[in-house]
Amino acid sequence: MGQAMKVAIVDDEQDMRQSISQWLALSGFDTETYGSAEEALKSLTPEFQGVVVSDIKMPGMDGMAFLKRLMSVDSALPVIMITGHGDVPMAVEAMHMGAFDFLEKPFNPDKMTELAKKAANARRLTLDNRALRRELSDGGTGIIKKLIGASPVMERLREDILDLGQADGHVLIEGETGTGKTLVAHALHAVGAKAGKKFVLFSCAAHDEEALAARLFGPLEEGGQLPLLEEARGGTLVLEDIEALPGALQARLLSWMNDQGTPAETRIVAICNLQEQGKTCEDALRPDLYYRLAAMKITLPPLRQRGEDILMLFQRFADQFADEYGCDAPEVSAQEAAQLLQAPWPGNIRQLVNIAERAVLQSRRGAGTIASLLMADNEAAADFTVTTEGKPLKEYVEAFERMLIDNTMRRHRGSIVNVMEELCLPRRTLNEKMAKYGLQRSDYL
Repeated sequence: MGQAMKVAIVDDEQDMRQSISQWLALSGFDTETYGSAEEALKSLTPEFQGVVVSDIKMPGMDGMAFLKRLMSVDSALPVIMITGHGDVPMAVEAMHMGAFDFLEKPFNPDKMTELAKKAANARRLTLDNRALRRELSDGGTGIIKKLIGASPVMERLREDILDLGQADGHVLIEGETGTGKTLVAHALHAVGAKAGKKFVLFSCAAHDEEALAARLFGPLEEGGQLPLLEEARGGTLVLEDIEALPGALQARLLSWMNDQGTPAETRIVAICNLQEQGKTCEDALRPDLYYRLAAMKITLPPLRQRGEDILMLFQRFADQFADEYGCDAPEVSAQEAAQLLQAPWPGNIRQLVNIAERAVLQSRRGAGTIASLLMADNEAAADFTVTTEGKPLKEYVEAFERMLIDNTMRRHRGSIVNVMEELCLPRRTLNEKMAKYGLQRSDYL
């Protein structure tokens, strides 16, 4: 079994917990015993390197309430419930609540060991996957870190990238213009098994059908240049503007993908850049090719759905341009923060970068407002039909509050005392707000 997996045994009957402990210790487990659920909860965290065996009927907090608490701490923690004769319906309910399995007294000790080993293997797999995710998220490529944002949609996007990056199949990336689809394609490659292999990027919209056929499949006459599908062999081929690929070449691409088998030696990541209103990638591709690609699909969120990320990104880009132009970044008022949050952002991140740069330039001249820049941009995109939905006042206030604390922490390089003074906040209140908004002092030192 390698390093012994821990088993936390929770039972109010001393004889029962000692006998279970002795038997599992003989089977190679590292056991810990607790006389009550309350006592056990002090030691059981999401990082617990083991599994739990608990009686259902206990004084104080019973096994069902204990299970509910454990599932809220870590829903992937395997919990084996022990039930008395006649309590099987309760054990079935425990399974619905998330228990790994249950044993009815009197139970066969060998059955207990077998179940504990299965639970331990499941736990080890969970912990290994979590460790891999942390490694990928903090990895040397840094690409995942470029997908900035604390909004739920961005949290899900990073999770999707880590999931699909580790899979073998082809991927379809959809999303509005300027949302970062090419960056996501790089991230998928960087966190996957093909990270050290070739990464080839090609736009299907830049060539006519004959040139596309030659570039993708060959033959190519120019000195020794390989067709793209050969050039990217073993790695990742990113096909931007996949909707521009003519029908005949879509059929050839599908045939090539089918010939590769599973797992695919070369991964295709298709990026769809359709901008016409009411038209989708599904409309533009052959159904068989679309469904082959869309089995693994990532749809990037538009900026207007990312809430307070908008203010965080604006400040980040404004600071970068202020450094580049040798001036101070413009201060964002509460009214301007609300306007940034309410804007439709048809150009998404690309538009936000442009607005941030122009805001810095006009601030350097001592003229203009962020509102005027937004108004000019929205007039230029008057045919963009997306309408923004109103948000509760609380969301605007919280987004602005987070931005103020973030800006002040950066300006004072993490000095809590200076931030408390400037914002007139007691230390406890500042700590609570920083925890609420996911701000850590170490990031500003």
